[in-house]
Amino acid sequence: MSADPHILQILPENAPFTPEQRTWLSGLFAGLLGIDRAVTPLSPAEAAALVPGLVPESASAAEEGPVTWHDPAIPLAERMKLAEGRSLRMRLMAAMAQQDCGQCGSSCAEYSGQIFDKMESRLNLCVPGGKDTSRMLKKLLEDAGAGAPAAAAISPAASPPALAGEGREGAAAGRSRDNPVTATVVSRTLLNRKGSEKETWHVEFDLTGSGLDYTVGDSFGIMPANDPRLVDAIIKALDAPPDFPIGGRTLREVLIDGVSLSPAPDMLFQLYSYVTGGERRQKAKALSAGEDPDGDARTLDVLAAIEKFAGVRPDPEAFIEALDPLQPRLYSISSSPKVDPNRISLTVDAVRYKIARRQRLGVASTFLAERVVPGDKVKVYIQKAHNFGLPANPAVPIIMVGPGTGIAPFRAFLHERMAAKAPGRNWLFFGHQRHDYDFFYEDELAGMKAAGVLTRLSLAWSRDDKDKFYVQDRMRQVGADIWAWLSEGAHFYICGAVRMGQDVERALVDIIAEHGKRTSDQAIAYLADLKKRGRYQTDVY
Repeated sequence: MSADPHILQILPENAPFTPEQRTWLSGLFAGLLGIDRAVTPLSPAEAAALVPGLVPESASAAEEGPVTWHDPAIPLAERMKLAEGRSLRMRLMAAMAQQDCGQCGSSCAEYSGQIFDKMESRLNLCVPGGKDTSRMLKKLLEDAGAGAPAAAAISPAASPPALAGEGREGAAAGRSRDNPVTATVVSRTLLNRKGSEKETWHVEFDLTGSGLDYTVGDSFGIMPANDPRLVDAIIKALDAPPDFPIGGRTLREVLIDGVSLSPAPDMLFQLYSYVTGGERRQKAKALSAGEDPDGDARTLDVLAAIEKFAGVRPDPEAFIEALDPLQPRLYSISSSPKVDPNRISLTVDAVRYKIARRQRLGVASTFLAERVVPGDKVKVYIQKAHNFGLPANPAVPIIMVGPGTGIAPFRAFLHERMAAKAPGRNWLFFGHQRHDYDFFYEDELAGMKAAGVLTRLSLAWSRDDKDKFYVQDRMRQVGADIWAWLSEGAHFYICGAVRMGQDVERALVDIIAEHGKRTSDQAIAYLADLKKRGRYQTDVY
């Protein structure tokens, strides 16, 4: 089917769409832009700006067409299919988790570009992408004949975490995961009441003397340490002396703060394939190739892997070399420097779960929840936000949707606007499991509401009634008012889990269609315009 000659072809001919899709989108853009005469087709970068998710990967790659996979909700296999036929740089970008979370130290496009340009040799920095991403990056490089980057001669795990004043490429102290500074833990307060099924902490740090400053919307990087109980169990399972020397440190010290203990990396299984034989060698080789011979591959942390090959005793130094470096973790900042520039706070869910009768722990979350105490020094850094922050004009109204720990940056927004006496209206949607146990910062929010800082507070509790009720359900109930705020120029924000973000976006499209008297396609285009103008911002994980 050829393009309709009666519809202006706004999209470029090399846009990655079928003729039918290109015609439909051209018609949509023409109507959206009020075009009724001949025009020059949009460049890929311009077209990308009009469609959610179609963002050019970089100026150098813009000629290749827009990125159609930049959505964390799209599974990896589908993203790679969308990137078929594109350059290696673009396919590397498609392998990333698409969250632009900054845990790698930059955006998805920047990290993939650094790998492509051979400026970055580490393939495991995409924390949300995990092993699936690192495996795909390695495969892409090998298939392209580039080969996976060679490992460093001395494992970074053998050295202690970077100290203030150190860092690659002269990164400013405290502005990079490679150059952290020190902050002092001040306090830790449990936010859930007794009876909650959750464990969420408000953790505060003193930045005095660190040289750090930040803006609301930024994230705080934490260099955590592993649970000593897990470390001791691994040393016992290895049947190795805890003081075995590894690069000038002891085995126990390296296991505490140098290497990741979950999940078990492919290199560890490759090591086991070298030091064992028979059926177990074949099983280790299969696991190292990403296969799942026993149906338990996704549950194998380092200790479980050792136990799976019980009796095999790899050399401790080779064992450490086979592990991934321990990665920092990022948390949304829940405080404002306008209240106290030397104090910063986080809102942290402690992650604990059981697999095969053994409790597993979130590394950084339980590090903050139980293993540090007030007065302890922690290595930290500030990760600047990627397009997530308050409007430049303090009079602009804002709508914030942040269930659970997603409230963190919005608490910061509210404190910032209160301290600055910003005249803009503020509307917060908050939700969790139960009102009586999980209403974080309830007294604080009530005070802000009484003071007129928090114009509206809309709540949703998923476990209080027989039927689950979420923030997107509450949004639909007050859709007319949301539309009124948007019509008056409000900015819309989401923070929280990826799936929640999808549900909220769907609800917002429906609200725009219903109360804005638009078709579904027009509602989607309206939302695309909000994104283009920076009036719709998300921080999902």
